[in-house]
Amino acid sequence: MHTWLAAAIFIAAYALIASERVDRTLVALLGGLAVVALGIIDQHEAFAAIDLNVIFLLAGMMVLAGTLGRTGFFEWLAIRAAKLSRGDPFRLLVVFAVITAGLSALLDNVTTVVLITPVILSVSRRLGIPPGPYLVGEILASNIGGTATLIGDPPNILIGSAARLDFAAFLVNLAPVTLVVLAVVIVTLRRLFRGDLRVPDEQREAILELRESEAIHDRRLLAISLIVIAATMAGFLLHAALGLEAATIALLGATVLLLVARIDPHEALRQVEWSTLFFFVGLFMLVEAVVHVGIVGGVADALARATAGQVTVAAIALLWFSAIASAVVDNIPYAATAIPVVQRLTSDGLPAGPLWWALALGACLGGNLTIVGASANVVVAGMAARAGHPIRFTEFLRYGAVVVGESMVISTVYLWARYLA
Repeated sequence: MHTWLAAAIFIAAYALIASERVDRTLVALLGGLAVVALGIIDQHEAFAAIDLNVIFLLAGMMVLAGTLGRTGFFEWLAIRAAKLSRGDPFRLLVVFAVITAGLSALLDNVTTVVLITPVILSVSRRLGIPPGPYLVGEILASNIGGTATLIGDPPNILIGSAARLDFAAFLVNLAPVTLVVLAVVIVTLRRLFRGDLRVPDEQREAILELRESEAIHDRRLLAISLIVIAATMAGFLLHAALGLEAATIALLGATVLLLVARIDPHEALRQVEWSTLFFFVGLFMLVEAVVHVGIVGGVADALARATAGQVTVAAIALLWFSAIASAVVDNIPYAATAIPVVQRLTSDGLPAGPLWWALALGACLGGNLTIVGASANVVVAGMAARAGHPIRFTEFLRYGAVVVGESMVISTVYLWARYLA
């Protein structure tokens, strides 16, 4: 009974989110609370499922980004990016995609999009162009870049811990294929947004005449903000050695910045995308119910039984199944559920390498399929909606389906050529 009820609530919530007839935050919260009220999971299980590391990481980074934005830094960066592209809209798309992918690999994709999204909104406003193509490109590039390293995307952190794989292992095994995927996706974006990548000549000339230095209007706060953010980023890179989670580092950075810069915390907290954070709260609760009743695990176990003993079939099936499942239930809980399946397959004698890399590629790249498929997607969508440029579920799905299809084909060839041939 609980299995069917959980499935019905999840499908109904997902349909409402996709239809965009009701605010997605309200839908996620209602779905999350419904599974508790109906006894599918109890309140303790529901609240324990809320990943506070994700919630507080986002909150801390939003405060940091909001404070930095008060200095005019994002306007400065927008002008620099526009000048670097010489006002050419496709070149600008490439610049943002490459920067986003690179930062997502070195830091993590959620932190990256919190920092880059205000820049995209600013430069699009300056050039008088719709920000949609650049925001979509940012989302896709963040998930692709995050796939390349241990710390780039949350599923990789889970996989690395379970499989005892270090930063170098991810970089050596996944960075080559992600570079190919990024290059192909950039070409694809030019085709998909062919009609939208136009800048009026007068706007292009005007942007080239702007002086970046005039955009900065609080140099003292800028200096303090950059120092604190740099220290926070260093903390992310050294979090294992420090024994601190990313959320602790982000909140510490935000608190230090507000204290040193003497900023009213009430004013700073207005920069936090509370609707996005509560969307995650509801989503974590709802997904926990689906996992708790065994729906995701049952499908994964069936996959394990069907492919046992055939590493090629197992790896390719795991890759494609992970991509689809991650887009539906978010790649973080899916990865957590799929890891025991891979461990069981490897205990049956199958080589571990191809299966772990298949899971990582499918879970991370599959997040590009829907606007709720990965944390970075939800964050960008929330910030874009707040700025008056909502990204529609069905609109993103059209682009995501093409990109994920290409990504999976490339990943399939890569896995077969490097590990299975």
